[in-house]
Amino acid sequence: MNRTQMPESVVTSDELLALLSAPAVEQKGELERINNFLVDLTPTQRVAWALEYLPGTHALSSSFGIQGAVMLHLVSSQKKDIPVILTDTGYLFPETYRFVDELVERLSLNLKTFASPMTPAWQEARFGLLWEKGLDGLDQYNRMNKVEPMQRALDELDIGTWFAGLRRSQSSTREALPILAIHGSRYKILPILDWNNKDVHEYLTEHQLPYHPLWEKGYVSVGDTHSSKPLELGMSEEDTRFNGLKRECGLHFEI
Repeated sequence: MNRTQMPESVVTSDELLALLSAPAVEQKGELERINNFLVDLTPTQRVAWALEYLPGTHALSSSFGIQGAVMLHLVSSQKKDIPVILTDTGYLFPETYRFVDELVERLSLNLKTFASPMTPAWQEARFGLLWEKGLDGLDQYNRMNKVEPMQRALDELDIGTWFAGLRRSQSSTREALPILAIHGSRYKILPILDWNNKDVHEYLTEHQLPYHPLWEKGYVSVGDTHSSKPLELGMSEEDTRFNGLKRECGLHFEI
């Protein structure tokens, strides 16, 4: 098979739509078969297949992180007008906001920004600095500023298929993720799930795409200013987020 052309699907669009309402046992078996098909495709082919066969309105979520340009380019190069959902906590680095502006202009992205209805100042006045209050505080903060806004985005935009850039090599919590899954009433697809940092670097280099500016300051993962720090000797990538207490904000595991 030519590694750039559209592969022949093992399932039709109608079958994929029907699978959403099928019993859990049937979903599990069919998803396993489809994932066995997807694992042999390139990320470009996976995106092409998903755009062709997966149902509903498609969207891509992005935190515009260190390597965020990869997925933004990979998906938008095949579907220019795809909604790109950013959950803005109000605590992103200035470099992140400028990086968003740069990539939106360069890639002509259809950016959709969602945030908590309660401003950061109001949250601090009411709850204090939640990220300094252990796991319970972090969980409350993340639900308010990431999980709820993303759920609202998916609902308001009526998203049927959700693209995301998670990779297994990023953390132990992602090692068992499949390329394609069903989350409630929608599909979620992770086209670069099996890529490592070398694959990402080669894609960025090939397409002359930038890393996030904080990459040059030692950051390997970046989120909010209060819970992201550069990689230091003896640390893993997971340790650089949320003071090492956790890796996931819940956005990809609670929705």
